[in-house]
Amino acid sequence: MTACAIEPAAANEENAEHADGEIPRTEDAITEDGQTPRSGNDRQTPRSWSDAQTPGTGNDAQTPETGNRATPRTGNGETPRAGCVITVDGSYAARLAGHGDSWFPERWTLDGPEPYAVPLPGNQPEEPGTEVQPMGDGRVLIRRFADRRHTFSLLYPTGPQTGELPMGAVECPDAGTVLRLLPPAPGGEKAYALAVGPHSSAVWLVAGGAFGPEHLAEVPGRCSGGVWLDRAGRMLALDREAGGRTKAVVVDLERGGEVSPLLQIADGSDDRLLLADPDSGLLLISSDAPSPGCARLGWGVLGSTLPVRFPECLRVPGCAVTPFAIQPGQVLMPESCGVALRVDGSMGSWLGVWRPAARQVLHLPAPEGWLAGAGLWTEDGELLLPYATPAAPCGVARWAAASGNGALTGDTEGPGGTGDAGRTGEAGAGGAGPEDPEGGGGDGSSGRGGGSDTATQSPEPGPPEPVMARPVPLQQAPLGSLVTK
Repeated sequence: MTACAIEPAAANEENAEHADGEIPRTEDAITEDGQTPRSGNDRQTPRSWSDAQTPGTGNDAQTPETGNRATPRTGNGETPRAGCVITVDGSYAARLAGHGDSWFPERWTLDGPEPYAVPLPGNQPEEPGTEVQPMGDGRVLIRRFADRRHTFSLLYPTGPQTGELPMGAVECPDAGTVLRLLPPAPGGEKAYALAVGPHSSAVWLVAGGAFGPEHLAEVPGRCSGGVWLDRAGRMLALDREAGGRTKAVVVDLERGGEVSPLLQIADGSDDRLLLADPDSGLLLISSDAPSPGCARLGWGVLGSTLPVRFPECLRVPGCAVTPFAIQPGQVLMPESCGVALRVDGSMGSWLGVWRPAARQVLHLPAPEGWLAGAGLWTEDGELLLPYATPAAPCGVARWAAASGNGALTGDTEGPGGTGDAGRTGEAGAGGAGPEDPEGGGGDGSSGRGGGSDTATQSPEPGPPEPVMARPVPLQQAPLGSLVTK
C-alpha cells in the first residue's frame, strides 16, 4: 500500500499573484517519499527535435525497440513522453527548454493570432527530471524532486521575473515508490499525480484543491498510463499490472476511487488503453491478444457491442507506432475521427494520420524541430504540431485533413511543410494488407480468449447508443472474445 501522511503548511497569500491579477489561496500539504521519481523529462530534452530523437520516461529511458510493436515503451512499461505538454483545450503548452547546459520552464500560448513563448526561469536552473504542465489559466505547474520530496508550485510571469506559488509536497515512505504527473485534466483547473508503490498506486490531486495535495484514491497493483474518459475529469483510466498481466481499469474519482475493469480482451493478454476521445467514445488500445507476445494497436468504442479491432494497416514493419491525438467533437461518429500517430523507426520519427473508416495510414514527414509526440486536433479537422528550431523557437505547423478519409489537404505553416498533402501510405508500411481491404481487420481469427472465425465487419456508422456515464467494459460485449487481425 502506498501510504502517505499529510501535514498542512502555512499559506503564502501575500506575495503570490494569480495570472489574471487575483490573489489565490494556498495551503501547503506535505506527505513523505523517497526515491528518484519516474519523470517524463528525466532524459534530457534537446533544444531542437529535428534529429528525431525519442524522449524517454524517467530513469528507464531508452530508444524504442524495432519490430511490430504497437507503441514504443520504456523498461517500466510507460510510453515515451512528448516534447511538450498541451492543455486539453489547446490554449497553452509547457516544456523544459534548454540554454546551454541549463534548463528552465517555458510556457507557450497557442490560442492567439500566432504562438509565442514566455520563459519562466527560477532562481536556479532546473534538473532534467523536472516535470511541467500547463494549467487552463496560463500558469504552469512544476514538479521538482529534492531531499526525498516531490514539491509542486505554480509559475506565472510577473514582468521580467517569474512568480512562484508553492502548492505543497508529497513524500512516500516506500523506497520503491515513484511519482509522476498524470496528463492534463479536462477543464484545466486541476492537476493530478500518480504515486506507484511496490503493491499499490495512489492518485493525488496536486493542484486545484483547497488544502494542497490531496490523496484521492488507492488502487491495488502497480499502475501506469493515465487517460481521461470524460469531460468532467471524473473517470480516469489506468493500466494496472497485477498477477503478471496488465489490464486497463477505470478509477471513479468522485466515488472514493472506486475501481472497475475496462479492458480484458483475453485472460492471458496485456491490454492497455493509450488514448480516448470523450465525445465519440473512440479508444486506441495496445494488446497482444491477436499476436501473443507482440503488442498490436487496435481500436474500440465505449459502450459498443462490437469487439476491439486490430487493423493490419496500423502494423508498420520495423517501427513502433504511438497514437498521440484524436480529433474531438465527432459525437456518435468514432469512425470519422482523425487519429495522429507518431512512427519511430531506424530512420527516425515521422507522422502518420489515420481514421478507423480509412483503408490505410497516411505517412508524412514531421515538421523540422517537431516536439516529438506532441500535437492537437481541432474539431474542424486541423492538426496542430508544435516545433522549435534555432530560427523559430516557438512555432506550430497546421495541417488540414480532408473529412472522412484521413488525407491531409492545404499548406503547412512553419519549417517542415512539404506540400505532400494527399500522398497515400506505401504498401507494407501502413497501407492496407492483403487480408484487410477495408482497414478494419481481415480474417477474424480468435485471440487467446477463444472464439470462432468471423468475417470482416464493415465499420458501423456509429455506436448503437450514446457513450454511457460509466464506461462499459469491452470484454462484456457479445463478441468481446473475438479479435480481428
